[in-house]
Amino acid sequence: MKKILIIDDDPDIVTFLKTLLEDNGYATATAGNGQEGLDALSREKPDLICLDITMPEKSGVGFYRSVKESGAYKTIPVVMVTGVTGDFEKFISTRKQVPPPEGYIAKPIDKQKLLDTVAALVGKAS
Repeated sequence: MKKILIIDDDPDIVTFLKTLLEDNGYATATAGNGQEGLDALSREKPDLICLDITMPEKSGVGFYRSVKESGAYKTIPVVMVTGVTGDFEKFISTRKQVPPPEGYIAKPIDKQKLLDTVAALVGKAS
């Protein structure tokens, strides 16, 4: 079973994503901020990360940079799920320090787009 690490500081979003993904056959793990997310990486060994951008303690951008610069975790696909819209997707994809994220879903979340993106990156749930 594919495991998805959900990192978001909004408990309602975490519950929504967790329920949606589990109802569609994926295992999930959660973290409430980027630092908790880093702590969960080695413990959970996720196949994919759903990541919010604006969070306390360690932002999604800081978490993303840490993951993509890490030898152990840089191949894990990251889907940014965020309310930060507009030019952010263009901005993050032009950063030369790290590759662009494998997916980007704006809030409010389009359920089917999220499920299609996850399936494209890690395969359909079993």
